[in-house]
Amino acid sequence: MANDIFTTMKPLFPTLLIPAIAFSVSISFSSPALAAIQTQVVDYKHGNQVLQGYLAYDDAIKEKRPGVLVVHEWNGLQDYARKRTTQLAKLGYVAFAIDMYGKGIRPQNPQESSKQASIYRQDRKLMRERATAGLQVLQNNPLADVKRIAAIGYCFGGGTVLELARSGANIAGVVSFHGNLDTPNLKDAKNIKAKVLVLHGAIDPFVPEEQVQAFQAEMEQAKVDWQLISYGGVVHSFTNPASAHNSSKGVAYNQLADKRSWLAMKQLFTEIFQKK
Repeated sequence: MANDIFTTMKPLFPTLLIPAIAFSVSISFSSPALAAIQTQVVDYKHGNQVLQGYLAYDDAIKEKRPGVLVVHEWNGLQDYARKRTTQLAKLGYVAFAIDMYGKGIRPQNPQESSKQASIYRQDRKLMRERATAGLQVLQNNPLADVKRIAAIGYCFGGGTVLELARSGANIAGVVSFHGNLDTPNLKDAKNIKAKVLVLHGAIDPFVPEEQVQAFQAEMEQAKVDWQLISYGGVVHSFTNPASAHNSSKGVAYNQLADKRSWLAMKQLFTEIFQKK
C-alpha cells in the first residue's frame, strides 16, 4: 500500500520462560512517579527472533483486569501504536503492543514498510505465529485476566488480528481498524472463537468492495459473530492524525470516524468483558 499508516527501576515482573517464548522486562516510565499509568518496554522472542513490545497499565488497579493486544501499522511498532496502548491502559485494561517485525526493525519510509509488511502478508502462517507469540506474553502477564483478552490492530495490524482470530486463538474479540480483510483460505474462518468487529472506510481504495463482500460471505458461512461498520466518505488510515488530510490520495485522517470507531470498540469491550 502506498501510504499505509499500515526513571528506570527494578522490573515489576520477573523473567518468564514458556515454550518457544521468552521475555524479559525493562522498565521505562514516561510519567511522574505519582502517575497511575505505567509503561514498560518488553523484550521477548519468537523462535530465534528477538522482539520488543510495549506494555501499559494502571498501577492503581490491584486486581486482574482485561487485556488488550495491539498490533501496529505497516511501519512497525512506533509512536502511534504506543499512544493507543497507553489510551487503553487509561480505560483500565492492561495493554500490550506487540512487535511483528523484530527488535530494531522500524521502517522509516513507505518502501521499507511495504517490504516488511509483505513478508507477513505473503506468509500468513508466519503472521499468525508471530502474533501468537505476542499474545502469549500478554496471557502470561500477572495483571491480565486470561479469560478476558481482545486484540485490536490498525491497517496491517487490522489484517493481522483477523488472521490471529482465524488461527483459532482463544480470545474474546478482535477489532480491525482500516485493515485488509483478505485471507488465503476462507475456510479458516471456522476456527474463529472471537467476536469480530471491522471498522472500515467506505471508499478505502486499499480495501475494495470485492474484498469487503468476500469477507462478509466468509463470516456468514462460518457463522461468526461479526460486525462491519462502514464510514461514508472515509478512506484508508482514518484513525491516525499523522495521515494526510486529503481524501483524494486514498489515505486521510477523519476525526469523526476516528471518534466513532473508538466508541464502537469500547462498546464491544463492554459486551465481551462483562463478568458472568
